[in-house]
Order: sequence, then structure tokens, then C-alpha cells
Amino acid sequence: MKKAILFILLLQFTVLAAQDKFPDGTAVPDWFRKTDAVNLTSLGKQYKVTDYGVGSDSTLLQTQKLQAVIDKAAQDGGVVVLPKGTYLTGALFFKPRTHLYLEEGAVLKGSDDISDFPVVMTRIEGETCKYFPALINADSVDGFTISGKGTIDGNGLRYWKAFWLRREWNPKCTNKDEMRPRLIYVSNSKNIQVSGLKLKNSPFWTTHFYKCEYVKLFNLTITSPKAPVKAPSTDAVDLDVCSNVLIKNCYMSVNDDAVALKGGKGPQSDKDPNNGENRNIIIEDNTYGFCHSALTCGSESIHNYNIIFRRCTLHEAQKTLHLKMRPDTPQRYEYITVEDITGDAGSLVSIKPWTQFFDLKGEKDIKLSYASTIVMKNIKLQCSTGFDIEKSEQYILSDFTFQDIELKSAKGAIENTAAIKDAVLKNVNVKP
Repeated sequence: MKKAILFILLLQFTVLAAQDKFPDGTAVPDWFRKTDAVNLTSLGKQYKVTDYGVGSDSTLLQTQKLQAVIDKAAQDGGVVVLPKGTYLTGALFFKPRTHLYLEEGAVLKGSDDISDFPVVMTRIEGETCKYFPALINADSVDGFTISGKGTIDGNGLRYWKAFWLRREWNPKCTNKDEMRPRLIYVSNSKNIQVSGLKLKNSPFWTTHFYKCEYVKLFNLTITSPKAPVKAPSTDAVDLDVCSNVLIKNCYMSVNDDAVALKGGKGPQSDKDPNNGENRNIIIEDNTYGFCHSALTCGSESIHNYNIIFRRCTLHEAQKTLHLKMRPDTPQRYEYITVEDITGDAGSLVSIKPWTQFFDLKGEKDIKLSYASTIVMKNIKLQCSTGFDIEKSEQYILSDFTFQDIELKSAKGAIENTAAIKDAVLKNVNVKP
């Protein structure tokens, strides 16, 4: 009897797996269904930092000692282990064959002094330029993991206060004008996994992946506050020219976008080899607290293709799906599916011209952008505005499908779907 039940379950799983497809109809590989947690014993030799002169002292900066342990682990390969305690540090740089593991009760705490983060060539806001590194950095690594049950704390309060003070003095200051590090930055890498941890209080973006492939983020709690001091631009996850990414079983509540797809900006951004598309991204089974948007295309983005956002619960998200349309950047957002969403949000979908900090760099005409083959279905949501869509000469919207959607909204604004060419609405119900 048990064998028969197991066979049936296996058969059902096989059928479901065979039916699981990306929006363009291609099959979702088995890689996306494997979410085993990192086994500490499989990562090689363990380098417990307290065995190498690193003390658990939240007031003592220990960047050099921690970096020395990382460098030692890189020699033979292995995992840097933080036992219970608080470790204060500036920028750390992980190398090939190294990993990071935080035991329960371990806190890696970022310095709130920007001088502990040396200026380097990096990637930020759709540009490759000199800026500040993250608290944790890894470049050109294969198989890098950050895992455990501990906490990575960006200690961002001082940076947030400085940002808002500067913005009060100069309302036109950009995100980069105030000097702030990110929490995690991984670039030019593959087979990356970040799991099990609490990531909080980042001074700037929380996790940023640039030119990475085969990235898994799961069982993470990513938070930054909206009050009493807003944590500006603390996106939970920024994917920047990435492919084959899974974000699963995470809780995200940040004072900006939860998941933002980036890739470049500017009139010639599609010709710059530093830029590129995001492709084959699955975001599923997550829970969202306050955020500006659960899923955002932009604001620095040129092409997003084969994106799945499904089986998620929202609470206090200002937007569910946000397409930021820049007048200075040629953009194409296509083959995006949003399905099986419940909870509450400010809007179901928001599509408007982007007006903040754009630059045509002397070119006369705006760059026309496109969004097409977008499907939103099986959604039950309470929201302020259903379809927050503006018609504009800056972009062409086409082939959107809205199906089996139930909105409790005082302003459904279904009429705004007229801005979309060939919009299909099936069983869309709006009740106040």
C-alpha cells in the first residue's frame, strides 16, 4: 500500500514537473526544484574565526583579522564559520573555494563608518564605476555559499539619517550621492546559494547579484524599516544581468522594492557589454511585508525575459507588479507571469513613465520601450487601485492577459487597461 502511494505521489510530481514551463513555453529545468539546505560538513575544512584571534566584541572593528581567515580558507578551500557572538567589520572579500557560515546566534555587523569600505570598481545603479563595496563581496567564484542560522546586520541607521539630511539640503541628490555600502554583492559568478539567514538593516541595497547565473536564495528573512527612520533604497534583492535564479520561501519587508530586475540605463545602454538581460527568473512561495513593490522591472533595466512570480502572499506592498518605464533607456519587458497571489497591496499593476533622475545624455528623442506577453492570473487581492496604468508615447504595451482576478478595491480602474493593445480580461471582478 505504501509503495503504491509513493508511486502515485512520484507520478504526480513527475506530471507537475513536466507541465511546469516558463512563460515562453520552454520547460523549467529540474535545477529549480532542488532546494536542499547547505550541509556545513560538505563545504570542506571549517575555519572557526575565534580560533584565529577574532573575538566576539561588537565594539571592536575586526576587518583585517576576519579577512585573514578568509584568505587562509582560500588557500586550501573551506568555510569561514562565525560562532555565536557579534563581529564588527568593514568590507570583506571572499575568494574562490571559500564559503561563509553563521551559526545560530552569530551576528556579522557592518561598520557605520564609510571609511571602512574602500572605494573600488564595482557595479551600482546600472553602471560600472568607482563606488563603495558591500559588507560581503565575492567576484568570479563558482559554488560560493552564505548560509546558517545567524544574522548579517548592516547597521544602517547612521547612513539612513545622513541620506535624509542630505536630501533635505539637496532634493536633487541621487542614491549614490550619499556614501553607503550594500550588504551582499556577488559578481561574475555561478552556482551561488544564500540560505537560512536573517539579512537586516542594510545601508543601501541588501543583496545585489551582477552577471551571475544559477543563483538560489531561499529561507531568508530580509528586513529594513520604514519607520521611525526610513531605510532608503534597501531593496531586498537586485538581479542585474542574471540568468537562472530562484528566490523561494523568503520573507521580505524593506523600504524599497522587494525584488528588482536591473541591467543598465542610458540611451546606448543596450550596446554596452557591461549591461544585459535578466532571463529565467522564478520567484515563488514568498511572503512580503511593507515594500514599494513586490516585483519591479527597473529602474535600471533593458531586458527582462521569462520571469515567474507565483504563490506569494502580500501585506502592505505598495505595488504588486511595477514596470518602471524610463524615457532615456530602450527597455523590453516580456514573457512575465504573475499568478496565485493573495493578500493586500496598493495596486495590482503599475505602469507609468519614470520621471526621477533620468539623462538623455544630449540625445534629442526619448527611447521607446516595450512591455508585452504579460500574464496575471489567479489573484485575490485587496488594493487601493487595481490597474494603475498610464498611456504614454514613451512606451508600447501589448498582449497582456488578466484572468481569474478578484479585487476588493475602491478604485479598480479597469478602464486603464485601454492603454494596452490587445489586452485580454477574463473573469476579472472588482468589488468595493
